[in-house]
Amino acid sequence: MKFFHSILSLLQLTRRRIARALIIAAIMSAAAFPLYLYAPAITRPASFLDVKTAYRPSDMLLLDRRGEAIGQLRVDFERRRLGWTRLDDVSPALLRAVINSEDKRYYSHGGVDWSSTVSAAFETLAMRRTRGASTITMQLAALLDKKGHSDGFARKTILQKLAQMRAAIRIESRWTKAEILEAYLNLVTYRGELEGLNAAAQGLFNKTPDGLNEAQSKILAALIRSPNAPAKAVAGRACRIDPRAENSLCTEIESLALKNLSIPYWIKRAGNLAPHVALKLLKFGRPDVVSTLDAGLQSFAAETLKHHVTALGDKNVRDGAVLVVDNATGEVLAYVANTQENPSARYVDGVEAPRQAGSTLKPFLYAAALDSRLLTPASLLSDAPLDVSTEKGTYRPRNYDNDYRGLVPLRTALASSINVTAVRTAALLGPEAFISKLRELGFRRLRDADYYGLSIALGTADVTLSDLVNAYRTLANGGLWSRLKFEPGKTADARRVFSEGAAFIISDILSDRAARGAAFGLENPLSTKFHSSVKTGTSKNMRDNWCVGFSSRYTVGVWVGNFSGEPMYNVSGISGAAPVWFDVMNYLHAGVSDTNPPGRPVSAVSAVPADVILKTVIYKDTGKKVKEYFLKGTEVEIVRSAAKIAPPKIIYPPDGAVIAIDPDMPEDRQKVYLEADGWNDSYGWSLDGKPKTIGRLRAVMWTPLPGRHTLCIVDKTGKIVDNISFIVKK
Repeated sequence: MKFFHSILSLLQLTRRRIARALIIAAIMSAAAFPLYLYAPAITRPASFLDVKTAYRPSDMLLLDRRGEAIGQLRVDFERRRLGWTRLDDVSPALLRAVINSEDKRYYSHGGVDWSSTVSAAFETLAMRRTRGASTITMQLAALLDKKGHSDGFARKTILQKLAQMRAAIRIESRWTKAEILEAYLNLVTYRGELEGLNAAAQGLFNKTPDGLNEAQSKILAALIRSPNAPAKAVAGRACRIDPRAENSLCTEIESLALKNLSIPYWIKRAGNLAPHVALKLLKFGRPDVVSTLDAGLQSFAAETLKHHVTALGDKNVRDGAVLVVDNATGEVLAYVANTQENPSARYVDGVEAPRQAGSTLKPFLYAAALDSRLLTPASLLSDAPLDVSTEKGTYRPRNYDNDYRGLVPLRTALASSINVTAVRTAALLGPEAFISKLRELGFRRLRDADYYGLSIALGTADVTLSDLVNAYRTLANGGLWSRLKFEPGKTADARRVFSEGAAFIISDILSDRAARGAAFGLENPLSTKFHSSVKTGTSKNMRDNWCVGFSSRYTVGVWVGNFSGEPMYNVSGISGAAPVWFDVMNYLHAGVSDTNPPGRPVSAVSAVPADVILKTVIYKDTGKKVKEYFLKGTEVEIVRSAAKIAPPKIIYPPDGAVIAIDPDMPEDRQKVYLEADGWNDSYGWSLDGKPKTIGRLRAVMWTPLPGRHTLCIVDKTGKIVDNISFIVKK
């Protein structure tokens, strides 16, 4: 009997609750209509296209000239978004999971699921657990409302809820269901700062949205309602999305959630081929940037640089940089800022880092001298010891090989990179005029001429690889300078720095293997199978090594050394930067016909500029006859030395010197320099009537022997042109 009384009481209680709930629900429904009419209205919702267009990823992509992703950089640190995901690129399993979890009647309602709303009200008033009734469209309305993340819908007052419903209905009237779902998946937060399906799929599962499986999809769907819930709670909710799911799937979900939600997320970069260009171009608020870079060339240049720098490791070389530009457009095709192998210098931009230029400035010095009508390619320049008085004392420039060649034509002086002739030319032109010309070429970090003096001819100025490459590109373009470009389509105003003729002549000299062979030999990494002009340079104490050169289509510059400033060990331009330059140039010209000589624009028809004339020149002193280019008005037919050069003189040891051998030092380690002034390769040494060496070297090292000695300089016939006597004591 008690059992039946209990049942009756329960039924009466249930009827009262139901009646109460229905009455309150009816009152709410009656009140909802006027409240809905007068509820605060959200701004008229934007169109789907507007929302998609305004979407900005936190990570921007750097694309190469063909649209391939070569770099990715995060520019927004408030949230983590990746690119917009189209609905067609979303896994069907994810779509099912989200709809089952968030809005089962999504395709049947018009923005508000009234049945769920009344049911939620019933459960609330019946004092049961609160049940949410927001549809996917209503949630999207909140996401689109700027106040929805702070003091708007987040507090869910009655008026705000009604306004959300009103906005959802408006969205449904303008958008398709597919557009609503696509926008929702891209704007909703899944976990932590991960916003949008693309970021969540890649950050949590290293998958693109189209590759999500059933377990991954249910976890992501479960995260929408509680983005920061513990992994176990997320797994439980994911399993309840589909009650019919097999136990094995739930086991997989729990294992996956515990593994992937308990560790920091990680998003693999779309590319990292040009991180320093990405830093230059990728800014918040911009879409992905299409650059002028070529992904294939960028990758090849980076690998080539790394290979050669690694091979030079035993010579204390750790760093390098490569820049490749298109001559005609100024577009940067490859920008390798470092080798990415040196951990301490991974973020250093070697293309923009200032370093001493070495001999790479000499072509511009001689070009300025040609344009000033001070010299011609046939002018004889003195390569003999030179002392220059400065405020700090006497400055004596030395050639790389410590040798002197006497009188040499400008062509040989530049091609063989003779230092002394360059200093003499700088003195003739004037350091101020040369510095002014370098500034016209775009060198940005130059000091006043007084700071450098005549040493500017040997590259004591700090320059960047980008400025240096663009200056050589100016020669390739017939003396016209314009800025380099990282984005296609942009044009830059050009200005004339050198005459077309001077640029042509200097380019021709830099391509002259015979003239270069005096210092570098005929076969070296500067000798390409196609027409190219090139110059190397090495700074003081071998801290910097350069190789910059161009064909009619491309200019390539390479620097190797150490960002720390440490010197390299016995690394010249030929052995350091040149092999990298050679490989990159060959890559660029594989299968390409290179018919135009350097010094002319790519579109040039004539090989020789109108202001240049080719003449046969006779060098009177030697009888040598050659063909040479001249700027019109400066041509000559006969070249002779201005005066007879005095024979060389012994400057050390001085006549009558007494040299003592140090008894505390091994004798084989004690040396005496035999040095002469005014030397050329027609002379040689003779010690005590015996030849010491053959020509060429003006300074040699000799192991001293006790006794009286006679040191002579003899010409090729054996005639003594100078002699001294000295004594060595033990």
